[in-house]
Amino acid sequence: MADILVVDDESLIRDLITTSLGRLGHRMKAARSGMEALELYEQTRFDLVISDFKMPGLTGLEMAEKLFAADPSACIILMTAFGTIETAVRAMKLGVVDFIEKDAEKGFRVEMLEHTVSQVLQLASLKKENKRLKETLSERYKIVGASLMNGLMKTVEEVAGSNSTVMITGESGTGKEMLAQAIHSKSRRSALPFVKINCAAIPESLIESELFGHEKGAYTGAIKTRVGKFELANGGTLLLDEIGEMPIYAQSKLLRVLQEREITKIGGSDEIAIDVRIICTTNRNLQEEIKKGNFREDLYYRLNVIPMEVPPLRERMEDIEALTHHFIAKYNKENGFTVMGIKPEAMARLKAHPWPGNIRELENVVQRAVVFAKSQDVTADHLRLDNTNPGQKPAAAPDAGLTAGMSVAEAERILIIRTLDACSDNRTRAAEMLNISIRTLRNKLHEYKLQEP
Repeated sequence: MADILVVDDESLIRDLITTSLGRLGHRMKAARSGMEALELYEQTRFDLVISDFKMPGLTGLEMAEKLFAADPSACIILMTAFGTIETAVRAMKLGVVDFIEKDAEKGFRVEMLEHTVSQVLQLASLKKENKRLKETLSERYKIVGASLMNGLMKTVEEVAGSNSTVMITGESGTGKEMLAQAIHSKSRRSALPFVKINCAAIPESLIESELFGHEKGAYTGAIKTRVGKFELANGGTLLLDEIGEMPIYAQSKLLRVLQEREITKIGGSDEIAIDVRIICTTNRNLQEEIKKGNFREDLYYRLNVIPMEVPPLRERMEDIEALTHHFIAKYNKENGFTVMGIKPEAMARLKAHPWPGNIRELENVVQRAVVFAKSQDVTADHLRLDNTNPGQKPAAAPDAGLTAGMSVAEAERILIIRTLDACSDNRTRAAEMLNISIRTLRNKLHEYKLQEP
């Protein structure tokens, strides 16, 4: 929910807006003039300002100029029944994000107000996130590691300027999403939204609404109009994370959108033109999924225009040292610690570990080590890894509970229980270790009548 300031010299309009948006959960403040609004904005940097255009003293446009001078990132909607083309152009150049038409006698439609505010707030949130990503992206390049800087990063530079679809494959935790962000950041679309949707985390019944949006009343529970990810990403980039987990029926709708370059909201009839660059990531072998009937072959060839494969950390062990020092510096800064470095035997232990969880697992191990070390060098004990000697393969896990002749289903049940125990019931981590999606794990828990964590 957002902090919203309403500026209007008419008390009826102020009350109508604050009541309508307050019902949606937004925190509302009201001002009777442009000067009062400026004073309130100094005290609270509101997420959105909704102002009348024609007011005594400062007009809405004059107030907007002063607000943008104090805060260039201010988000402002103007309400007007008196605007002209010239005024609208000037307002847009200043940075006003939208207009609400106000009839001099009838006022305006509350539904239109709520819809406009919802869209503006979603776009404002995306812009803030993109700004944050841009500020941190150069630092996050280090997470990929030195060996990839010469390979994949060169590919990033080559493909960023095009509009071609990119398919990034690799195991969980290897940095696929970071590469997608790098491509967007270096593209002509970098000033426009970078929108992400995790196809594995969205329930099947909601994926279509998440992608394309829906109209109010389109189905039970659709209490207001929703803007889908495609519309939010218009002009920018849409990341379809774990595309291999998308249901077949949604794949056919996605294929149509990619072909037609237009979407239709659920319950709507209007076709909305979209200009979106698609980047996909997956930890699955999509060609195998095609053979199993889980993924459409025509969609695969539509998406796999520029393939990029991120190798697992165990295949680029030369990156361990640089990544470790990067994470030590990161968690020193976050926690106020002063860990100076890492002992040679500890580094040897890191290089001997197989890293099934890739960079994400390494980061967790180093974060834990920094917490225990605080102001010392990281030792092997701080890592809390297994007791395997450097260069020695980890001992096989005991197989108590697994017996010859046991059914595959029962063995799978035991494996899931053990993995959840090892992950302290963290389903996301367990799914990664089992190399299955969260949705598949959830289905298995239901199938085997296991209590969900």
